[in-house]
Amino acid sequence: MYFALIGIVSLALGGAVGYVVRQVLGKRSAGDAESKAEKILSEAKQKAQEVVQEGKNQHQELLIEAKEKALKIAEEAKQDELARRNDISEQQKRLEKRETMFDSKLLEIEDKKTRLEIEAKAMESTKADLESLRIQQTTKLQEIAGLTKDAALERLMTAIENDEKEALMGRIRKLEDVGEEELERKARNILSLAVTRYASSVVTETTTSSVDLPSDEMKGRIIGKEGRNIKAIELITGTEIIVDDTPNAITISGFSPIRRQVAKRALEALIKDGRIQPARIEEAVNDAKKQLATDLKKAGEEALYALGIPVTSIDPKLVSILGRMKYRTSYGQNALQHSIEVAQIATMVAEELGADVFICKKGGLFHDIGKAVDHDMQGAHPEIGYNIMKKFGFPEEIAYQSIAHHEDRPRTIEGAIVKAADAISGARPGARKQSLEQFIQRMEQLEHTASGFEGVEKAYAIQAGREIRVFIHPEKIDDLGSYKLAKDIANKIEAELSYPGEVKVTVIRETRAIEFAK
Repeated sequence: MYFALIGIVSLALGGAVGYVVRQVLGKRSAGDAESKAEKILSEAKQKAQEVVQEGKNQHQELLIEAKEKALKIAEEAKQDELARRNDISEQQKRLEKRETMFDSKLLEIEDKKTRLEIEAKAMESTKADLESLRIQQTTKLQEIAGLTKDAALERLMTAIENDEKEALMGRIRKLEDVGEEELERKARNILSLAVTRYASSVVTETTTSSVDLPSDEMKGRIIGKEGRNIKAIELITGTEIIVDDTPNAITISGFSPIRRQVAKRALEALIKDGRIQPARIEEAVNDAKKQLATDLKKAGEEALYALGIPVTSIDPKLVSILGRMKYRTSYGQNALQHSIEVAQIATMVAEELGADVFICKKGGLFHDIGKAVDHDMQGAHPEIGYNIMKKFGFPEEIAYQSIAHHEDRPRTIEGAIVKAADAISGARPGARKQSLEQFIQRMEQLEHTASGFEGVEKAYAIQAGREIRVFIHPEKIDDLGSYKLAKDIANKIEAELSYPGEVKVTVIRETRAIEFAK
């Protein structure tokens, strides 16, 4: 207990002494802090004064520098302003000069306009005076003649028509009164021309077809009473039937292979049937045309088979057009066979050169397709062939072959190959004969010249071009007009075509009345 009291007292004394010591130490620390704070404050005030003094110096330097820049900018602005003013002054001078020029031009234009208006008024006045004089003259002429203008014109046209009729009738009488000596001279010319043409074996062999007869008695039946049967055959088919001393055979002559083939098939059918008369002849010719159309399609299909082109890939109409080339020639060379040769040669060349074989084969076969229809359409066969192939859906690279084989420099390698193949096929020995092609062209020109006249239904060149037969529409041209038409055709042939000897123009006007009893 005693010791406990002593401990408590000691603890209390220790606490009191500690408190006193802390108070003393705290006052001493506070005094040190205040002194330090005052020192820091005085240093800060001194630094602040130094910073302020330094800022004043920098501010003055910046002001001076800014004033110098401002003066420099103002000087530059003055210089720019002066330059702009000078430019504006120059532009104003140029504008004033232009305005002066424009004013002078306007004055000149106004003067010209005024002069033109005066001249136009003078011309109108002169025109009115001339019109008045013309009316007065016309009135005086009508009073003197006792006729109106329309009546005088009608009388003049009637007089011209009568004069033309007299000229035509005079020409007809002159032809009828030709002497025996003139007829003999013409006969000699015709015979010499026939002998000359017969000397060319190419024309004779390739423009005639032979029809076998069971006996020579059939020749008389083919000729018919007064030659009506043979005339009907010649008129309908556009060919010439030659009945000579050749035993058991007659000859069909004509430059068109299709016409000769139609005539030959019709004659063979008539001979087999035994009934030969004009009505039956027309039926036989129509049947022959239908059979020939079937054969043409078959010929086209055979050409496609020969080249390995699927027939189903070609339009049937185009196949028939291709088959028509079987009866066409190019300088004496069969056009269909030539096309097949071109396709085969072009295919082999394309295989060697690595070109498109399909384009060369198909393009080579159809490169001359325009020749199959060039009689019925205007234009050259390359353009016609191109249009035909485009119409039937051929791609451009194939259709182009029709044009490429006639170009100096084809734009595709396939075009160059087809062009070379065409030249190879045509240049081989014996492939072409120039004389036949010239002969056929002259026949076609004769028919085309005659067909160009109004009222002509059809025209056929026969007897190796020595005669042209023209069939006209009877409702459009009368008998007197047929004489005039024959004269006009003859004059046009003389003016436009070149030919040996002379060409006989025969105009045929026929009226048929048909009715059916029911």
